[in-house]
Amino acid sequence: MIELEGVPELIDPVMVAAFEGWNDAGDAASTAVAHLDREWKGEVFAALDAEDYYDFQVNRPTVWLDGGVRKITWPTTRLSVVRVGGDKPRDLVLVRGIEPSMRWRSFCNELLGFAHELGVEMVVVLGALLGDTPHTRPVPVSGVTSDPDLARTMDLEETRYEGPTGIVGILQEACTHAGVPAVSLWAAVPHYVSQPPNPKATMALLNRLEDLIGLRIPLGELPEDARAWQLGVDQLAAEDSEVAEYVQTLEEARDTAELPEASGEAIAREFERYLRRRDIAPGQAPGGHATESGDASYLRDTSSGRTRPPKPPKPEPGPPQGATGESAPDRPSDEDTGPGPEDSSGSPDSSED
Repeated sequence: MIELEGVPELIDPVMVAAFEGWNDAGDAASTAVAHLDREWKGEVFAALDAEDYYDFQVNRPTVWLDGGVRKITWPTTRLSVVRVGGDKPRDLVLVRGIEPSMRWRSFCNELLGFAHELGVEMVVVLGALLGDTPHTRPVPVSGVTSDPDLARTMDLEETRYEGPTGIVGILQEACTHAGVPAVSLWAAVPHYVSQPPNPKATMALLNRLEDLIGLRIPLGELPEDARAWQLGVDQLAAEDSEVAEYVQTLEEARDTAELPEASGEAIAREFERYLRRRDIAPGQAPGGHATESGDASYLRDTSSGRTRPPKPPKPEPGPPQGATGESAPDRPSDEDTGPGPEDSSGSPDSSED
């Protein structure tokens, strides 16, 4: 039985989770949850026991000095709560950590125990995969679910993925079996510039999350960071004719494949997002603020510092491709944070569950 002392009654809570590792190409997903936690001043109320789920030879603890006193930070998963104000306030339960090394079923059951006690209405898991997508185009974000009813009512794709999976897929299936509505949002990160950070992919995930849950999310410096990131990759690609030609091939394939969508739902979603943002008063954070009332007696999480992303390293050209944009046979290794052997085109069916 999980007892949460000091946590106030939540309003229409949604759990948003992301995990570093295999399902987090370019650190795009974990950075998105860290952004929410920072912008809305999340209050940490629980942390899973690191001894139960992590191999410390894989995810090593770190030692640091605090006023001359040596302290240890253990790899784990933390839960925090933010209250989003506005006309219709609601709460978000943010789950941020590292993909566990062991006992995945117990890990998911513990998270679902928190979700049950907090009255969570839906779980949204963020992920990022390596894909054959050009950095010069909007980042494809796929929304998938295992629930046919949820797919129909929220305009999502019902997942049909088969193959190796990560903690994102396991948690989504655990939610489905527990009767908790669950959605996975996947951003496709260019495989030729996969090194973190990728603020453009992070912003794309946040925009899609905003559409899904109907909240205005403050983007802070992300738009500026995304422009700087793309400019840096543009400059590096221009210095290598093979990379520039490869990017142009991906652009042509992407434009051909998405030409019908350009005049349909994509434009409608962008217009709706514009309408949500246009009435924000100067100096006001979109979507409200984190509660600072006395009933939220959580510990403040101060571990999510953020810096401007450095210029990306020189991209490595992939194997030659035709105009169809089919995946090259040689893919980056698991250590490059790719989620596995999915079709990396960024289409909904290519995302894992």
